Amino acid sequence: MQPKRVVITGMGCVTPIGNNVKDFWASLLEGKSGIQKITYFDVSSYTSRIAGEVKNFDPSAYIDAKNVRRLDKFAQYAIVSSYMAVEDADIDLAKINKERAGVILGSGIGGLQVIEDQHAILLEKGPSKVSPFLIPMLIADEAPGLIAINFGFKGPNMSIATACASASHAIGISFRTIRYGESDIIITGGSDAAITTLGLSGFGQMKALSTRNDSPQEASRPFDKDRDGFVMADGSGTLVLESLEHAQKRGARIYAELVGFGMTADAYHITAPDPEGKGAKLVMAKALEDAKINLSEVDYINAHGTSTQYNDKIETLAIKKLFGQDAYKIPISSTKSMTGHMLGAGGVVELIACVKTIENSVIHPTINYENPDPECDLDYVPNKAREKEVKVAISNSFGFGGHNACLAVKKFEN
Repeated sequence: MQPKRVVITGMGCVTPIGNNVKDFWASLLEGKSGIQKITYFDVSSYTSRIAGEVKNFDPSAYIDAKNVRRLDKFAQYAIVSSYMAVEDADIDLAKINKERAGVILGSGIGGLQVIEDQHAILLEKGPSKVSPFLIPMLIADEAPGLIAINFGFKGPNMSIATACASASHAIGISFRTIRYGESDIIITGGSDAAITTLGLSGFGQMKALSTRNDSPQEASRPFDKDRDGFVMADGSGTLVLESLEHAQKRGARIYAELVGFGMTADAYHITAPDPEGKGAKLVMAKALEDAKINLSEVDYINAHGTSTQYNDKIETLAIKKLFGQDAYKIPISSTKSMTGHMLGAGGVVELIACVKTIENSVIHPTINYENPDPECDLDYVPNKAREKEVKVAISNSFGFGGHNACLAVKKFEN
């Protein structure tokens, strides 16, 4: 069977810099940071007291009040962004074959707030007071399961958990599921809501977080010499992927074509990246080989770009090892400089940024790039958006455990 072409026809997101794609993209071009002092709980005793919280989130248009109470925020975000993506794709649900429609989402952590809340109830009031909804509220596969129920999609349905690469792996697996004919349409992406007392404590004890508490909007500074850790963030993003044949048959608007996916493992350390960047180099090479795209054709890289010392240095090294001297000619930017690190949702909002870049011929900046690092010496589109035609972009995602994913997307042409 001839592999099918896969296109993106719908997008939705809930992020610290906008609760829809229009606002998210406008904030990126403006160079607007979504980082602030945490308001969810008292952070006075924490070393890191800042995060990318989702602001002014109202799920009531898509989820009734009773079900809101029965859902962790990560699931609420996923459901809302999925409805946005389906509406954006203008899908007539009565006219598609729902046995060939699926939902594949990533989440690095799942319902962490629910675990904390219910554990406190267990300790204070005993097991009889623990919610009967505890298990379905905490498990990561609740989100794709509920989305499938809401839309009646009976095809492939699963949750992917590869830490900060979760959304990118979910998108890649969805891409291949459609490419090889198992499905016509898949809702995919990722969601996380780990800004909780336990989540902040855990990442803080790892010394992974920025402690630039007095200037939160300057804390996420990928590739800058003075970077001191990543900034946690919540949110979700969702895409509608379809086979080109299915999309054209229903007259869908096509944003871009997803053309390649790579996945590798560092096989080096549970949290630290391979210091030689072998896994990161290999995953980019695999995505481009899968897409049948030459190195010289890549116009833009959306970096994983976490603002940690090791990630940014090693991602830069991997790009230079793969592209050679041409690495210095490729614009690179980090969406996380503005959103913070949305963990299992990061990969999808960054791919949305790539799609908008292709659509609008403008690259969003890496903000807070003030002091060059000799080991991070590429073109990171510092501080100001740049007009440039982009036909081919790749997006990197690297997760704890050594999980690497790379997606290649290009301007759609018949």
